[in-house]
Amino acid sequence: MNQMLQDPQVQTSQVQTSKAETAETTQPPVPVEHPRFAKPQRVAFVQACWHRDVVEEARIAFMKEAEARHLTHVDVFEVPGSFEIPLHAQILAKTRRYTAIVAAGLVVDGGIYRHEFVADTVIKALMDVQLRTEVPVFSAVLTPQQFHETEVHYDFFRRHFAIKGVEVAEACANTLLGLERLRGQVAAGIA
Repeated sequence: MNQMLQDPQVQTSQVQTSKAETAETTQPPVPVEHPRFAKPQRVAFVQACWHRDVVEEARIAFMKEAEARHLTHVDVFEVPGSFEIPLHAQILAKTRRYTAIVAAGLVVDGGIYRHEFVADTVIKALMDVQLRTEVPVFSAVLTPQQFHETEVHYDFFRRHFAIKGVEVAEACANTLLGLERLRGQVAAGIA
């Protein structure tokens, strides 16, 4: 016979533990207070219009998370597709109005070209912009291995882009905070 059924104290203890675990998981999350910037930061968000309904999920999630992280000055720019993002990012970086640039796009297999080449070109070009201008550039330009124009895939990638929007906002804020500290140390002669 099962020991648990024979010992009512053990059974009661396990039920109480289970209720305590459930109570812990049903508590509302404690809001996280993110660090503030010494100076206001201005971010450019460059979004490809190809598969706009999917890509805009990254922008929506980014904007919400960016605001929580005290990035309240975000300008949104649209370009036709991901291939057009790097030039736009470079021109924006050269204006010196932006402390960071975020790119979002979906590169899918169009059948007549290898989408990996387009994605690779875009990512390399974004890195070049960042290194040439010293303005950080973040990428939420995604290239799925398999993308079929079905509702199931659209739903999956909408959710995925929302996750990526939060992640890129976190990366952007953390990088800008780190750069702000580093520049302060350089100015003080510490670094």
